Amino acid sequence: MTCTDILGRKGGTDCKEDAFVLWFDQVGIADIPLVGGKNASLGEMIRELKVKGVSVPNGFATTAHAYRYFIQASGIDDKLRQLFAMLDVENINSLRCVGKQARSLILNTPMPIVIQEAIGRAYAQLCGEYGVETDVAVRSSATAEDLPDASFAGQQETYLNVHGLSTVLMACQKCFASIFTDRAISYRTIKGFDHFSIALSVGVQKMVRSDLATSGVMFSIDTETGFRNAALVTAAYGLGENVVQGAVNPDEYLVFKPTLKQGFRPIISKRMGSKEIKMIYDLGGSKLTKNVSVPTSEQNCFALSDDEILQLAKWAVIIEDHYSLVRGQDSPMDIEWAKDGETGKLFIVQARPETVESQKSQSVLRNYHLQEQSKVLTTGRAVGAMIGQGKARIILDAPNLDQFQAGEVLVTNKTDPDWEPIMKKASAIVTNQGGRTCHAAIIARELGIPAIVGCGDASSAIANGQAITVSCAEGEEGRVYTGLLPFEIEETNLDHLPRTRTKILMNVGNPEVAFGLSAIPCDGVGLARFEFIIANHIKAHPLALIHFDQLKDFFEKQQIARLTVGYPHKPDFFVDKLTSGVAMIAAAFYPKPVVVRMSDFKSNEYANLLGGKQFEPSEENPMIGWRGASRYYDPKYSEAYGLECQAIKRVRDQMGLTNVIPMIPFCRTPDEGRKVLAEMEKHGLKRGENGLQVYVMCEIPSNVILAEQFSEVFDGFSIGSNDLTQLTLGLDRDSALIAHIFDERNEAVKQMISMVIAKVKECDRKIGICGQAPSDYPEFARFLVKEGIDSISLNPDSLLKTMLAIAAAESGQ
Repeated sequence: MTCTDILGRKGGTDCKEDAFVLWFDQVGIADIPLVGGKNASLGEMIRELKVKGVSVPNGFATTAHAYRYFIQASGIDDKLRQLFAMLDVENINSLRCVGKQARSLILNTPMPIVIQEAIGRAYAQLCGEYGVETDVAVRSSATAEDLPDASFAGQQETYLNVHGLSTVLMACQKCFASIFTDRAISYRTIKGFDHFSIALSVGVQKMVRSDLATSGVMFSIDTETGFRNAALVTAAYGLGENVVQGAVNPDEYLVFKPTLKQGFRPIISKRMGSKEIKMIYDLGGSKLTKNVSVPTSEQNCFALSDDEILQLAKWAVIIEDHYSLVRGQDSPMDIEWAKDGETGKLFIVQARPETVESQKSQSVLRNYHLQEQSKVLTTGRAVGAMIGQGKARIILDAPNLDQFQAGEVLVTNKTDPDWEPIMKKASAIVTNQGGRTCHAAIIARELGIPAIVGCGDASSAIANGQAITVSCAEGEEGRVYTGLLPFEIEETNLDHLPRTRTKILMNVGNPEVAFGLSAIPCDGVGLARFEFIIANHIKAHPLALIHFDQLKDFFEKQQIARLTVGYPHKPDFFVDKLTSGVAMIAAAFYPKPVVVRMSDFKSNEYANLLGGKQFEPSEENPMIGWRGASRYYDPKYSEAYGLECQAIKRVRDQMGLTNVIPMIPFCRTPDEGRKVLAEMEKHGLKRGENGLQVYVMCEIPSNVILAEQFSEVFDGFSIGSNDLTQLTLGLDRDSALIAHIFDERNEAVKQMISMVIAKVKECDRKIGICGQAPSDYPEFARFLVKEGIDSISLNPDSLLKTMLAIAAAESGQ
């Protein structure tokens, strides 16, 4: 855009004075060449999204013309070009030397008076709106940044709590100089951008007083799996730089976008971060900002209320939908937000395209599998479902970056953009600090390497030079193992998979991997187990939580107290964790059906939960004892079952995830089934209301023999081949002495299955199988297809190969 074009937009006449500054509401997303991606996006949101309720603080931007005028009018253009002719970007010392000299040239050259005056007039107008010497954020915005395939995030400088014209002018000049930071030079070289074809705009925006409240980053996509139906919101106290830089471990919240749009409140996950420090204004001090400690009481609270989480997620959806419309394609977004502690209002302060997960191929599924394990040195948040390995290189300070060698694992406190020249050479990254949206996490995703962030003790637990394996392929928890462990990478092309008449469902236990598993083509979830969530995320017996004050074991009571910090009413902990686990799986496969089996621990397994021994009987054979349906209506346990019902109701009614179908295990008689349904109805789960279906496990011979009567009570059946084999053959499947007899392919078991399929289909009910047999034996899957089963639920690792076997069976091959 020429000077004359800018004047036409502003209504000005003097090219030298009027072409240097534009207000945010004078620019839009098409103006990246004029004011850079950051400022163009702010203008776009102010102009187009304010009417939809999205709040963005006002401000102005210097233009690319102002930057080029400065460089050319001052005569430093030729000097800069001579400097860069000597650059060896792969040599970190050369990079440092050239970058330092380039920045010094700009900082030591007086800014032209006409540019100073243009900024001064705009700042005075901003002060007229917000107050004398109003505090502003001064941010760099390069004309090549925030493109859909290159983020340029953090490449240039930002200055917070800037007030007074002289300080604003100084910050603007520092931003001009930061176009030649070491990391910006390196990044442009990697991405193939010409250093002199890019200009720098400076955004001057009213500060949001988040130093008195909270701030953070959010994505309209799950950053680890690329799951597009979730918005990830992170939050910590104080100004947002600590979250961006990874100096704190923030809270993390996941919100399910489809039912959010329908008016529900689908916060499907809340994870509390440590939030140990916060950045605030340095009032009366020598710096613009400073970090202070956060009181423990605040660290142990979530930084946002549910209403605030939902408001931010709604804005993320609005922003994503708008940019998708503008760009003509799905456009997941990376957004910075802040809450003003003086007014209590939320604001969006930046929005840019997400540039990693949204660019990945949707047709190739890549899974990493660790083939051995060893001693775990440290753990943290996994970033990127990959595995990397090499020698550990511990670097805690930027001056030591030249020690790093290509292929090593970078171990440090946290990274910032200055570290990017060596990050691109790393096989993996491990940090003490940071969350899923910190700098190290963002750059690792962009580089396609695994990272584990927020370990706390990585730099002390790992020895410098030690051979290590960094595994992010085992769920949300990333693990650093000793040694170079063998692993394999499995790639599957999803473009040409067959479709089958038989519904292919998936068995899912761990909610943490559900988003990733949803990329595998299937028709839903045939078995999601409560037991995994209770054992791994809740860990305490439900009755121990209900009767916490009556617990006799002091040690276990202390453990439960630590586990449930922030929950004065302990049963709420059980309901919250169970709700979140079920919601994660249900959201991952929405709107496909997700069959959730209510708890089916045996009494000895329940006793192993914290506080469990006080409430569990000692049974000679718990495998065929007090389990499943018999517990749910028993006065000794029914109040605990009520917690499970509350979780299911919250998932379906409050979150809108009505694809959840509860399933009752080990139901011995139809009368038991009616008693269980009556218990569920007490807690608001009435079969038939709000589309609620209830399934039953078919795992006892009585389920087969009385299938017609069970069909009057339940809407569907799922064959549990393990228990059905055990009880048909009269053996204990846990006994090694008779393990050789256990075989789901036994003719007696197959006849039971054939019988129940025929009976259930006559009753116009659905019947599937969720046992292990079809995953282990392709011939068993073919038998089920021949018998006309409606669905087969498989373990994720065998789903695709069994799908092929089922397709062949259906075609008569």
